[in-house]
Amino acid sequence: MKCQDISMSLSGNIKKIDWSVFDATWYAEKYEDVLKFLGIEGAEALEAFYREKGPALRHSPNPYFDEDWYLRRYPAVADAVSKGEWQSGFDHYCRTGSSSHNPHWLFDREFYFKQQPALQPAVLEEAGFRNLYDHYLNVGDEQFLTGSWFFNPTAYLKSGHARIEGLGAFAQCVRNLEPEQGYGHRLSWYFDPEWYLETYPHVRKELDSGRWLSALHHYLSNSAPTDYNPNAYFSEEFYGSVNHDVSGAVESGNFRNFYEHFLRYGVHELRKPSANVDLEGYYRNAVVQKEVTRGDFPDAFAHYIAHNGRLEDDVAGLKESEALSKKLYHEMCQIRLPVLLNQTLDFTYDVPDLSVIIVAHNLFAMTMSALASLRANYNGQMQVIVVDSGSTDGVRHIERYVRGLDVVRFPGNVGFLLGCNAALEKVRGPFMLYLNNDTELMPEAIGNALARLRYKMKIGAVGGKLVRTNGLLQEAGSIVWRDGSVCGYLRDQRPDVPEANFVRSVDYCAGAFLMVRTSLLRQLGGFDTDYAPAYFEETDLCLRIHEAGFDVVYDPSVVVVHYEYGTSSFMSGASMIARNQDVFRRKHTAYLRQKSLNNPRMLIKARFSRQDQKRILFIEDRLPYRFLGSGFTRSNDIVRSMIAAGCQVTVYPVFRPTESQEDICMAFPDQTEVIWDRELPELEDFIKSRAGYYDAIWIARTHNADRLAPVLMDCADALTGTMVIIDTEAVSAPREYRKMELRGQTPENTVDDLLKHEFRHLFMAEKIIAVNSKDSKILNAHGFSNVHVLGHLQNASTWSPGWEERRNILFLGAMHDQDSPNVDSLAWFSGEVLPLLDDRLPEDVKFTVCGYVNPRVDLTPLLNNPRVVVTGRVEDVTPVYNSHRVFVAPTRYAAGIPYKLHEAAAHGIPIVATDILCEQVGWVPGEDMLCASISDAQGFADAIVRLYEDKQMWEKVHVRELKRISTENTQENYVKAIKEILEIS
Repeated sequence: MKCQDISMSLSGNIKKIDWSVFDATWYAEKYEDVLKFLGIEGAEALEAFYREKGPALRHSPNPYFDEDWYLRRYPAVADAVSKGEWQSGFDHYCRTGSSSHNPHWLFDREFYFKQQPALQPAVLEEAGFRNLYDHYLNVGDEQFLTGSWFFNPTAYLKSGHARIEGLGAFAQCVRNLEPEQGYGHRLSWYFDPEWYLETYPHVRKELDSGRWLSALHHYLSNSAPTDYNPNAYFSEEFYGSVNHDVSGAVESGNFRNFYEHFLRYGVHELRKPSANVDLEGYYRNAVVQKEVTRGDFPDAFAHYIAHNGRLEDDVAGLKESEALSKKLYHEMCQIRLPVLLNQTLDFTYDVPDLSVIIVAHNLFAMTMSALASLRANYNGQMQVIVVDSGSTDGVRHIERYVRGLDVVRFPGNVGFLLGCNAALEKVRGPFMLYLNNDTELMPEAIGNALARLRYKMKIGAVGGKLVRTNGLLQEAGSIVWRDGSVCGYLRDQRPDVPEANFVRSVDYCAGAFLMVRTSLLRQLGGFDTDYAPAYFEETDLCLRIHEAGFDVVYDPSVVVVHYEYGTSSFMSGASMIARNQDVFRRKHTAYLRQKSLNNPRMLIKARFSRQDQKRILFIEDRLPYRFLGSGFTRSNDIVRSMIAAGCQVTVYPVFRPTESQEDICMAFPDQTEVIWDRELPELEDFIKSRAGYYDAIWIARTHNADRLAPVLMDCADALTGTMVIIDTEAVSAPREYRKMELRGQTPENTVDDLLKHEFRHLFMAEKIIAVNSKDSKILNAHGFSNVHVLGHLQNASTWSPGWEERRNILFLGAMHDQDSPNVDSLAWFSGEVLPLLDDRLPEDVKFTVCGYVNPRVDLTPLLNNPRVVVTGRVEDVTPVYNSHRVFVAPTRYAAGIPYKLHEAAAHGIPIVATDILCEQVGWVPGEDMLCASISDAQGFADAIVRLYEDKQMWEKVHVRELKRISTENTQENYVKAIKEILEIS
């Protein structure tokens, strides 16, 4: 038996499991006792019995649908069944519930969709699947995908269940009719069956009676869900008592219990799950964040459970392990040696891209490993010059094993300095790399260093991030102090700390990896022989590069593992260091005079060689990724423009980022210092640790001025001479007032009162930024005369597809919470405007919703409309803009200027917007864009149809908006405005 009136057609042959059929074999086994008692046998009789008696007995027709649980979970359905509106819960699910309800306690459609956002209705339909559950049973389960917080397929199979051929772990689990041994193994981080049964001993008795299949079955199916906690780390009572915004939703049945809300939303908001678990504080730990973003754990709560909330800092352990790690590194080189000797490394060249000088005194295995690493790292032509500095091992015959080497030999150990100078005569490449023979290059090190030198002609040398064998930093660039002493910046820190991961000009970089322009190196004569045999030679060379008018740059994308001291075998005494430091100090008096005195508190300032740049601390709600929209794109543009204006910029988030390291690395210019491992509670200590460092603090968004006011007061002595700039981003009081009116609420305060409250901390600022002239006038009217206008940066496309090449309607915007203007505008558009287009535009014209969607925002209602396609976040918006014909901005309440309007216009896609946005952007309705009132859904639909079908009108708006962007939003004007605000001449 199949669900009545449910189509079973599939386009492919991948369907093996069908949730809509009656399974006689399973049914006979599941309800064996009652069926035997009644003497019912045979498939037809079983099916007839199910039809007639099954619904009243709450029988399930197959293992993939749980009738009893369904009626418990959805009491409205149970009530309708009791009234005869539906034959059963299964009947309801088959007819209407399959697109909005869950069929089983171990599957959650919203959870599965968020793991697989590409599975939208149109995609499922095209592939022949009726809903997400259909896909999960037939594809996802076989691919070890997870369909619920409470069921991990790998955990299930690890618990002792042998995999059954042809069945995924989920299908195998739900077909199992026997109670689980020990009442159920742990199947996910989120439920602890052992703790559960110890805490609720009466449940064990119910399990013994056979009422439940497992502890998890009881937890997800019992009739008093808020009476039970799932593990030792979550408390229903606590969560409900402190989250008053959730209580009503649980009471009304929107959530089964408070734990469901926590898993759907609270865990992403880092809400406290119980009185003793500070999830927000726990997630501040850099190791936790790294392991979560890497995907080792699904979220901070799962990580907390797995580690019992204990955090260990293993930096001390790594320091202690260095002797062992160096021994292991040495052994690995020995193990690798026979393999390298049995193959031939080839460095033959015609016209080399670069030359490499390696000085070797013995250490044959390490030298061969270094050469193998070098060859694997760069595919282009290289000239490799090996200086055999009196070796007595295999280095003496290294040409036998490596083709194309240029070898310079000395009968004794002449050391690094003299060996390099001797090799310089042979250099043929335009760039020259000094490379130790106790190094291993991480991917793209050579290519990244070359790209840096080719990028800017005034860069004379590039060094990299040196990591010791124990995984800790040797240096991230190096510092010269006024007395001529030196230090490696961030030694003994983790390589991923924010301070080590941005490009900057430095005093010098170690000679273990130092790439220099060959012409400059010859001009300077290589290393100064006054420092022979060793110490300060590369420091002196880098300072001479500075004095010649070139930059020495530290590039964190150049990563090198360094054995360290593997090549030193003589003259390592303190007396030689002291002698050469004195030589160094006398030679570079002018340079040293402008350097800081040797003091740990001066490290932050001294890490830069240049001291003439403005230093800006940029503070935002979150790290301003472009994909976040909602003003963050503008903040990203501001940061980029500051870098373009020659500033040193530190970006600090009020809320710690939860995005991956890849997102962080790709989001900002590589000269930006991005503090991804701290947030507001650490800001005071951060500012005090950098007292006197910043020339300006740029606070994005007025509400952050409220948050930061007490911090700035407490740090006032550390901010002497620091200009405070508050960027309002948008004046929000009128927006909030309008939102209340739209919702039928009576505002308690006037707009003027709301504005006074919004502006209450702007007195702290020397300068205030408004996004448009309208906001500037509002600020002026409230007594602020120090206002500058800084809008949006856009570059008009030089080419974009024409009317014929485009199709479909586009909405692009970020949705950060259910209460955001974008979510509201989508609800209005899909409910009021979209239905008016059904009879006026072809059925295959789609409405695309593109942009970042916070996990706590539920857009699943949109997916029920076959015209809607939700793409979520995309890496590159240009193809999206270029493929659509009309852009819609149905915003009903907003502040400032929505960035998406200027971005859409810059891509040449004509816009239909509400009148409120037309007013904010200051463009001419009917000329630069089409506009309609928020109370006129028909007018909005008419404007869309007109632009979509009228090629002449489309082209007119297309030309006008591109002209607007090319004259009003250029990068040149934007950088100029930034310089004026920051007082950069």
